[in-house]
Amino acid sequence: MEFSHYSVLLQETIDELHIRPDGIYVDGTLGGGGHAFQVCSRLNENGHFYGIDQDAAAIEAAGERLRCFGNQVTIIRSNYCRMVEELKARGVTGVDGIVLDLGVSSYQLDEADRGFTYREDAALDMRMDQRQEKTARDIVNGYSEMELYRVIRDYGEDKFAKNIAKHIVQAREKKPVETTGELVEIIKAAIPAKIRMQKGHPAKQTFQAIRIELNRELEVLRDSLDDMIDFLNPGGRICIITFHSLEDRIVKNAFRTNEHPCTCPPDFPVCVCGKVSKGRVVTRKPVLPGEKELEENSRSKSAKLRVFERI
Repeated sequence: MEFSHYSVLLQETIDELHIRPDGIYVDGTLGGGGHAFQVCSRLNENGHFYGIDQDAAAIEAAGERLRCFGNQVTIIRSNYCRMVEELKARGVTGVDGIVLDLGVSSYQLDEADRGFTYREDAALDMRMDQRQEKTARDIVNGYSEMELYRVIRDYGEDKFAKNIAKHIVQAREKKPVETTGELVEIIKAAIPAKIRMQKGHPAKQTFQAIRIELNRELEVLRDSLDDMIDFLNPGGRICIITFHSLEDRIVKNAFRTNEHPCTCPPDFPVCVCGKVSKGRVVTRKPVLPGEKELEENSRSKSAKLRVFERI
């Protein structure tokens, strides 16, 4: 299957980046190269683009798509949590813009063998980076009932998390849960039939939760934001597209803290903590997809774009 990913909030992101033709820009979640292509097309011979992704299929697809820009493009197979380390190793001391699109690609969702989808039966995988040994199967069969409950409750925000975890443990006592289809049937049995008829696919939230846990998605985001902001040149911007309320909260709080880092009690007449603002939050409210985009791509429904500018 061809690697595809609808570039959500594409024009809005490009507009908010305020691209300088001679600047240095990074996409930490390169995917199929949709945002990347638009950035590269606005650079002159003095500008440079770095694309980072941990998925081999994304690296191959983006490499082909961006080939026309020649030596102005450097593609790195890595996790964006190592962005600063990877760029410093290549002699980069600061960048003018960073893009993160935290959505799962259409290729990953639609390619059954990747194990992300609950609509087809395949091995339980869900690895963003297939060099990683641990898979979704290890979580489903190895976590305790309490650990499964925590993951499904916190990352899937499913009110039936406790019952789903219980049913998974009961099922695996008979035989290991090996495939996405088996897991879907277990989840269905844990949710009342009346509720299953009223909402979307009953496995959606649990699959999301396991994927987030396996790939450490929230932990990686939380631990990377400050370093990425610090690596921006003055006037540089970081644009982050989230698809999950927990992701959005992490980004919103990190941007706010970097704008107002002072930890002094509010009744102190002057700041004594010495923490200075790194910049400003550009988007007081997140930018949302327009009606046209929602019609073209239903998966953009939960997308939110937030932007921070370095001073």
